[in-house]
Amino acid sequence: QVQLVESGGGSVQSGGSLSLSCAAFGYIPSSSCMGWFRQAPGKEREGVAAILTGSGSAVSANSVKGRFTISIDNAKNTLYLQMNSLKPEDTAMYYCAASINRRCLTRDPMTYNYWGQGTQVTVSS
Repeated sequence: QVQLVESGGGSVQSGGSLSLSCAAFGYIPSSSCMGWFRQAPGKEREGVAAILTGSGSAVSANSVKGRFTISIDNAKNTLYLQMNSLKPEDTAMYYCAASINRRCLTRDPMTYNYWGQGTQVTVSS
């Protein structure tokens, strides 16, 4: 069983920055993936970025490219999301997730097996 615990959310003005962390507890194979997702009220859960834990290869949504950076520290079993130039439309609950499936490097939530409880990010204009 894998437990994921997010931290680092909060409120910031447009143009500001926030850094999210996700601590993973339990065994995650080296060929697994971890990702960040977000869900705003009334909207579907959206894949923000994902990373292959072994190689560090990553994918991200067009809406966050150049602003958000996903990274992982395998020694600490911790996933990060650095968010810069935040916009009001980035406001959402952000979730960390892990996938032990093959071909897991995707932003599709259906690929992911384990989920954190979420951390709120609010960006004001």
